[in-house]
Amino acid sequence: MSAIRVWVDGELVDPTAPSVRALDHGVTVGDGAFETCKVDRGQVFAMTRHLDRMDRTLAGLGLPAADRDRIREGADAVLADGPEIGFGRLRWTITGGAGPLGSDRDDSPMTYIVTAAEMPRPSATAAIVTVPWTRNERAATAGLKTTSYAENVIALAHAKARGGQEAIFGNTRGELCEATGSNIFVVVDGELWTPPLSSGCLAGITRELVVEWCREAGLEVREEAQPLSVLETADEVFITSSARDVHPVDLVDGRALSAPGPVTAQAAQIWAAALEEKGIDP
Repeated sequence: MSAIRVWVDGELVDPTAPSVRALDHGVTVGDGAFETCKVDRGQVFAMTRHLDRMDRTLAGLGLPAADRDRIREGADAVLADGPEIGFGRLRWTITGGAGPLGSDRDDSPMTYIVTAAEMPRPSATAAIVTVPWTRNERAATAGLKTTSYAENVIALAHAKARGGQEAIFGNTRGELCEATGSNIFVVVDGELWTPPLSSGCLAGITRELVVEWCREAGLEVREEAQPLSVLETADEVFITSSARDVHPVDLVDGRALSAPGPVTAQAAQIWAAALEEKGIDP
């Protein structure tokens, strides 16, 4: 793994040294939010949309809106702290700050953490595995990008132990929902579908742009519920995330798919053309 650059509350810090308080509410109860952006040739992709989503998550947690200038200060600091990152990840995390050992909060200022690192580009295709656990579409944190990710850690380990690169959740209604760090699209009888936000999935930035840009280009995307079992028969599947863009899936629970299929290839071409046209912060 390449060196990770770390900035905490205004200072670049040694990534191996202590830099967050033991009683930070993000540590004790997972009370915080985060965003991960793609870095491409030293530039952060879709940062404004990520900042907007961060504020939606903070509002859902009952925390104040983020100080965007502070986040940008941290981003500039880590990106400048070494050679240009050709392809990588920028992540910022905001926690509730110092707090009691329980779920109550006090009036401590929030903690700001920004990190960046080079990362390998994704493989040409991906294998996915469904997991036996569910997303609760009615949970208090449904659709929020919080730091409480233990469920995802368990699910991803389950998938990797079975040869997958991503784990796929259904929700409590038995509908297709999302992956641990990606959104999912399926092609059924030539039509492109993705779970609606009411499924409990995260409103992914790449998902949002794929839907927008495909529709602008004349490729309809249906945001409607499908049963999780659609993965047993779907003609094509792809997943989307900040680092993956449009990532074709060639294996679903051991079932081989031709990837990319024609609709997936069209979506990928639309994505690439829109990136060229709309720039780094669409």
